[in-house]
Amino acid sequence: MKLHAPLLRATLIRRYKRFLADVTLESGEVVTAHCANSGSMLGVKEPGSTVWLSPSTNPKAKLDYRWELIEVDGALVGINTSHPNRIVEEAIAADQIPELTGYADMRREVKYGENSRIDLLLSKPGLCYVEVKNVTMRAGKMALFPDAVTARGTKHLGELITMAAEGYRAVMFYLVQRPDCEAFGTAGEIDPVYARTLRQALTKRVEILCYQCHMSTDEIIIEKPLPIKL
Repeated sequence: MKLHAPLLRATLIRRYKRFLADVTLESGEVVTAHCANSGSMLGVKEPGSTVWLSPSTNPKAKLDYRWELIEVDGALVGINTSHPNRIVEEAIAADQIPELTGYADMRREVKYGENSRIDLLLSKPGLCYVEVKNVTMRAGKMALFPDAVTARGTKHLGELITMAAEGYRAVMFYLVQRPDCEAFGTAGEIDPVYARTLRQALTKRVEILCYQCHMSTDEIIIEKPLPIKL
């Protein structure tokens, strides 16, 4: 996925009210950027960090910039949660995810289950429900999810379990938007219910995939799968 070029380098002052971040541009000007991430952003919001912004292309937007990347321990991390579905969609279309090749049709945000929408619905042949989650938290060399208690995420696992029970393919896809991890696991100390439900989903025929991204200020693309250690 290509990023709107060129990105602007800045220094993070603070992230607040979930969707706002004050930053200092290289010119010294302080501006407020939109933070497209409703999560806790644990470990990826340290004041003083170098961040990268994209200029807004929407004339109706209230803010002129959107926060895209942050540098953590020398690595770029993608914090914009509006991107993962598109990144995964492009990778599937390009046959870069071997586990998800062979489908003739792909749709986004299709209604299913109990008042839910699946991120990607693959079809022809059959139906394959793919839920995508963005991963930015790291402990040691482990990418971890979630970074906060997520009742919504647990609900999505329940919906996938139901789809699998009805005979469809159901896939939980974790997209790690950072290049410095060697495996994926759940943050059970943060949300034990989610961790327990994911282990249950594995026993109920829900498939779990995790892929790591190559990150740059020009593009974010899927690079390789990560081992899953639950």
